Amino acid sequence: MVKKRGGIVLDTKAFLEVLCNTDSVSGHESRLEETIVSAFENHSNDIKVDSLGNIIALKKGHNNIGNIKIMLAAHMDEIGLMVKHIEDNGFIKFTTIGGIDPRTILGQEVIVHGKEDLFGVIGSKPPHLQESQEINKAIKIEDMIIDVGFSKEQLIDVISIGDTITIKRQLNILQGNRLTARALDDKAGVAAMYECIKELTKIQHEVDVYFVSTVQEEVGFRGAFTSTYRINPDIGIAIDVGFGSTPELSKADTLEMGKGPGITMGGNIHPGLRKRLVDIAEEYNIPFQYEITPGPTGTDGRAIQITRQGIPTLCLSIPLRYMHTSVELIDMADIKNTAKLLAFFIGTISNENLEGLLCY
Repeated sequence: MVKKRGGIVLDTKAFLEVLCNTDSVSGHESRLEETIVSAFENHSNDIKVDSLGNIIALKKGHNNIGNIKIMLAAHMDEIGLMVKHIEDNGFIKFTTIGGIDPRTILGQEVIVHGKEDLFGVIGSKPPHLQESQEINKAIKIEDMIIDVGFSKEQLIDVISIGDTITIKRQLNILQGNRLTARALDDKAGVAAMYECIKELTKIQHEVDVYFVSTVQEEVGFRGAFTSTYRINPDIGIAIDVGFGSTPELSKADTLEMGKGPGITMGGNIHPGLRKRLVDIAEEYNIPFQYEITPGPTGTDGRAIQITRQGIPTLCLSIPLRYMHTSVELIDMADIKNTAKLLAFFIGTISNENLEGLLCY
């Protein structure tokens, strides 16, 4: 890591590691602000943080006489937990922020983010003491507790109702290009935008490009709605994750790892822009896959498309295994190919051809 223009210079994998190892539960993303601003400011003309917490980096185009704007969006928030009640015996009762499967968190180590960070574990009634009707049922969130080892008297000086909780997990490198971490959904998308803005420094692009690290996607696309309204782009592109293939899943519903991003097809997606994206991938031999989503994509693309008078929208999905667990897994090659495809696509958009691309 080196300083430059007041920012930091990181390779994309190192940047992703910092993102994943920093907690940013929906509504509490501010801990990532310094890292993202510092990384993007070396490659952008302007960078702002709006009143909701979205980070918006602008890379201006060359001779953009029509003031064409393309917005890229990837959410920087993650799912997590929240302190709900402190029992008289010091155990913490908790609830969820975003979509969490209770089966994935029992027995996990956690960090409770109070006045100071406290280490704890998630526990429940041992199987030996369960009634016969309980043994074959999944344990509910309300039947779990977090134990940090403190009494209630010790705990209330440090922890308050509403404090966030994250699974204690650091990014780890697997074999080949693959790595695993908490919250790769969608910090992998933020890393793809970072790789893309670096790629664009090598391309003479005409249009202005807004790189938006959005907040609160996991609780309803809040940041995408407000940032899209502010920017009012001509084209909006959501970068998120898609379901990576594993043996028990249908190939029709998943994306192969290491085979490039999924280009979404469906009602959320502008067909002319999607065709151009496919043409670019084929022209430059960038691997890609199709992701079929007939209705709303469940990404920031949903919010982008229906903001203001409607925004022509695309969605790219980075293959990811074990979504919404603490061991999400991606292939770095997919991040790099996502970034390359975006950069080459942006490089082809001009005042001369935009109207034709947007025609149905």
